[in-house]
Amino acid sequence: MARRTKEEAFETRESILDAAEKCFHEKGVSRTSLSEIAQAAGVTRGAIYWHFQDKADLLDALFERIQLPMAPLNQAAHDASASNPLERFRELLVTVLKRLESDPAARRVNEILLLKCDYVEAPCTQKKHLQSMNKHHDDNLRTSLLLAMASGELPADLDLEMALFCAHSFIYGILHQWLMQPQQLSLVERADDIAATLLDMLRDSPHLRSKSP
Repeated sequence: MARRTKEEAFETRESILDAAEKCFHEKGVSRTSLSEIAQAAGVTRGAIYWHFQDKADLLDALFERIQLPMAPLNQAAHDASASNPLERFRELLVTVLKRLESDPAARRVNEILLLKCDYVEAPCTQKKHLQSMNKHHDDNLRTSLLLAMASGELPADLDLEMALFCAHSFIYGILHQWLMQPQQLSLVERADDIAATLLDMLRDSPHLRSKSP
């Protein structure tokens, strides 16, 4: 009986996430109420609050759900004991790019995060939440760059902060641009070239070298 109750709770949670994904994608985050999500999921508002604190918590859970299949790659990219950390990072980036085009759920969630979150609500809770997510991604990217510098795959005099800023801008720019104009190119076909371009910039650009003596 306890196992069945646990399974039912999981099914309810997944139904709420499915409904939130659909509603956020159709109307945007700010214009979607928890009541609308509850109605779409066939549950009460109380059921939503049993599983999630608010819309920001729902966004977190949606993103975590699409990240689960990539957890081993993500862990390897940030594991100090793993060999060739830059190659692990490249594999992770290629997987993210290809999945954006090939997996409808991943595409919808990224469209929600990058295109359908606006900042009109005071006190801009969505903006603060996305800034927090960006910081988390930056921390992971910083770890990957530091490991690659330590392994010799990136120059020891890499300007870490400048490289982090450029790499973050490159990756998010690619995601945003493709979501806006997916007909421009196939990420499935060109993901390796895109990842190689970023790595070439990090390895070879003289403007990403530290100016310190």
